[in-house]
Amino acid sequence: MKENFVAYIADSIKEHWEYPALSDYKGKDYTYGDTGRQIKWLHKLFDETGIKKGDKIALLGKNSAHWGMVYLATVSYGAVIVPILPDFHANDIHHIVNHSDSKLLFVGEMLWEQVDESCMDSLKGIVALEDFTALCSKPECHLVHAINKTNDGFKKQYKNGFSKEDFKIEPVSNDEIGIINYTSGTTGFSKGVVLKNNALAANVRYARHNLPLNTGEKIVSILPLAHTYGCAFEFLWPFSMGSHINFLTRTPSPKIIVQAFQTIKPSVVIAVPLIIEKIYKKQIKPALDKKLLKILTSLPLVDKPIYQKINKKLTDVFGGNFREIVIGGAPLSEDVETFLRKIKFKYAVGYGMTECGPLISYIGWENTKYRSAGKLVDTLEIKIDDEKGNEGVGEILVRGENVMEGYYKNPEATAHSIDKDGWLHTGDLGMVDEEGYVFINGRSKSLILGPSGENIYPEEIESKINNLPHVMESLVLSDNTKLVALIYPDYEAVDKQGIRMNQLPDLLEEGRTEINEELPKFKQVTRFKLYPHEFEKTPKKSIKRFLYAIDEN
Repeated sequence: MKENFVAYIADSIKEHWEYPALSDYKGKDYTYGDTGRQIKWLHKLFDETGIKKGDKIALLGKNSAHWGMVYLATVSYGAVIVPILPDFHANDIHHIVNHSDSKLLFVGEMLWEQVDESCMDSLKGIVALEDFTALCSKPECHLVHAINKTNDGFKKQYKNGFSKEDFKIEPVSNDEIGIINYTSGTTGFSKGVVLKNNALAANVRYARHNLPLNTGEKIVSILPLAHTYGCAFEFLWPFSMGSHINFLTRTPSPKIIVQAFQTIKPSVVIAVPLIIEKIYKKQIKPALDKKLLKILTSLPLVDKPIYQKINKKLTDVFGGNFREIVIGGAPLSEDVETFLRKIKFKYAVGYGMTECGPLISYIGWENTKYRSAGKLVDTLEIKIDDEKGNEGVGEILVRGENVMEGYYKNPEATAHSIDKDGWLHTGDLGMVDEEGYVFINGRSKSLILGPSGENIYPEEIESKINNLPHVMESLVLSDNTKLVALIYPDYEAVDKQGIRMNQLPDLLEEGRTEINEELPKFKQVTRFKLYPHEFEKTPKKSIKRFLYAIDEN
């Protein structure tokens, strides 16, 4: 029997009424009972403002307890949530609100200053996330009056307090649309991914059965909740388990992230590779590169205690209490993964995409296979489109419960992505081995053909370049059959070592020569070109490749 998505929410609230549920880091704490009360208050507000089942409600703000409450209240009311990434430009925000036909917008105070209500004609009103007061109201909505009426009615109805017995939610079918999630992908075109409640339930159900988490245990939410990866695995799944979710309400800088992990000590850590790779490059690799440590780690009986010590240090960075770190959202550097396996670090790699809400494959850390993204989840089928006979490597196609209904009001894009047999064409190139492990080679759009037709996956080369001591990040591009890498320097490392900018090209050239020695000739980079700014990225921290090209000027 398939579990109901909204029932996951309602049942967890009733079952864990007294447990801590949502907390703003260094801010206010809410129990499951507090959350249930706020959900019912919001339901009453929706009713007063004329919101009907199936109507769209947009949500714009940084991760917070109130963000989570609005999300849960919307889907449990039978309306459709439209989360908007807080780093979208105002023009994109206006477009998403209008394109989705949203009736209400909940917005954080800082982001409210960036939007223009006159550009969003479909809205009845705008509500502040911080205190649920009216920021803007259309005449036909009377939002201020509706909020006052909701407050008065709620006090009158529950004059003796709001109890567990008062928390009742009407059933909402898994066949109803739960979310329209607008992607910010590497192709530059934002599309509204339509996911039914069943796709959300499939992700939650898989996590409940396959990831280790218990009632009362803690999670730190650092990934953007407006993206399906963070929302599913730092919020919806933990909430269904009765766990305590701690939201970093500010921009998650490395310093704040480490501080939060060490204070909260989460039981499971959900991360993107960039977090792990930065810690490895900044804190671990410099020590490993020292001559004495290189010698010691090359000795068979001496290396084991050294690696155990490094493992403990890295584990302590993330609070020291986790069962595993789940890494997803982008490819993990080969060098970093090699190191993690060497020290026996408890990591697992997953693979997914917004169009699957997001999970496609995963396996626990004990069974992780080097360079794989785990095994296909049990709610999907998979096949590899290997028409060119490329040794089992081809575009990954999936079909099943997790897959979206399509792109909102975009039948052309839907038909391009989902074929007549229901297979979703992911745009990712990969293979499945004889044991069922999924391996990702790269995006089909970023694939570069070598001079003799060889397949070159730029991400593989970039992971090596990014480990050079003076490189923050890189982007490998094709320039007339030759490979050129744009390099954004690590200015902090350059300044720390007292390197002058005119010395940097020679140092990078040494690094290019070293990397080319590890690569076959058709993958070798002919030159490095300095790039002055950090590359623009998606919420999953993948570079938006379509924005960049080789410029000789």
